[in-house]
Amino acid sequence: MDGKAAPNGVATIEDRILRITGYYGYYPGYSSQKSASRSSAIQCKPGGNCPSRHRGMTRQLSPLSVAEDSAAPILELQNRSPSGICRHSRVERQSRSGEEGAQTHTESSSQEAEGQTRCQSCTSTFLKLIWRFLIILSVSSSWVGTTQFVKITFETFDCPFFMTWFSTNWNIMIFPIYYSGHLATAQEKQSPIKKFRECSRIFGEDGLTLKLFLKRTAPFSILWTLTNYLYLLALKKLTATDVSALFCCNKAFVFLLSWIVLKDRFMGARIVAAIMAITGIVMMAYADGFQGDSIIGVAYAVGSASTSALYKVLFKMFLGSANFGEAAHFVSTLGFFNFIFISITPIILYFTKVEYWYPFSAVPWGYLCGVAGLWLAFNILVNVGVVLTYPILISIGTVLSVPGNAAVDLLKHKMIFSVVRLGATIIICMGFLLMLLPEEWDEITLRFINSLKEKKSEDHSEDITESSVHTRSRSRANGTVSIPLA
Repeated sequence: MDGKAAPNGVATIEDRILRITGYYGYYPGYSSQKSASRSSAIQCKPGGNCPSRHRGMTRQLSPLSVAEDSAAPILELQNRSPSGICRHSRVERQSRSGEEGAQTHTESSSQEAEGQTRCQSCTSTFLKLIWRFLIILSVSSSWVGTTQFVKITFETFDCPFFMTWFSTNWNIMIFPIYYSGHLATAQEKQSPIKKFRECSRIFGEDGLTLKLFLKRTAPFSILWTLTNYLYLLALKKLTATDVSALFCCNKAFVFLLSWIVLKDRFMGARIVAAIMAITGIVMMAYADGFQGDSIIGVAYAVGSASTSALYKVLFKMFLGSANFGEAAHFVSTLGFFNFIFISITPIILYFTKVEYWYPFSAVPWGYLCGVAGLWLAFNILVNVGVVLTYPILISIGTVLSVPGNAAVDLLKHKMIFSVVRLGATIIICMGFLLMLLPEEWDEITLRFINSLKEKKSEDHSEDITESSVHTRSRSRANGTVSIPLA
């Protein structure tokens, strides 16, 4: 095939074809060199080494080989660049996965912390509710127990003033009980004298002096004794349910006196409650036809509620608000005053045979101690409850004594309540509960109603949004698109 060389210098037909077609990299002797390279490749066995021939080939460099060598770095870069991109993308993916993992871990830890906080708040709320319920139950039980013990004691010992004097003397122990609690709970403990002087500031900056002792303690001690004595006289004439219901009218009397004397804010709801209390009193007196022991017992009970209201209003006027320590100090001072100055009264009643008992061993000291102990517990719970909880809880505990006494009278004494007495009791209790409304009850009610309306509107908008989302998802699933009308 490779014959003689042509006159124009082209050796072979292949060289001529390459020259005519203008093949890039053509040069004279291309076909011979190519055939020589092929023959050398055939002569070299597979796996053998042909260094001389390889060196010969590398010496005869062609423009095509040069172009291929020059293009080799570009090809190498092109070959390396995808792997570099892959490695970079892998690094990015790893970093993204690490960030996502850290974010997921942070979200899970925050969710766990929120769950623990919610559990702790729920537990604290539950414990607070139990504590408040126990305060209400204790106040109601102590008052019901006091009333029922008095009724039992009257069966064998008909001396109401002596019982009042004996029970009031137990108030001396309130401040020692308070100081014992201070020693058990306070981190910085104080001496009894220092604590006594600190709590005596309720009487003024100078503390408790003889003048203040007689000036401030005497009127309150008299009101305290009258309240309890009239309450016991009412229990001699009426049932425990009626007396406890009538005593709840003291809340209405406190409002009326505060409005008149202290110029407190006028409230229509409390005026209605006061009217309801007066209506209940009239109905209770009318139950037996305004005659006999019923009307006298109602008068005693209303007198007891009135003196109690006057005691509270005067305390607020002259002494203001007091903490638990100051209240304990004041009540103990009342007991001390009762023991010193009022002890002469039961002695006079004994020798005038108004309240006469003989022999001395016939006195039911067990019942008397029971009455005094329950009365002391009630006074402590009232003072503690006002400081540790809300005053409204004490009032609720007091009004719950009415159904408590009714249950005892019905089950133990087999009392039959008339319709008039039952209606009067219900009206008085409703008026008492109406008195417990806060001063801003109308504003609080309006805010609550507005919040309910806003919540309903938000829920309605969320329902509309969810329904539109469900409609769009269904239309997409069916292959259609819902277009809202303008």
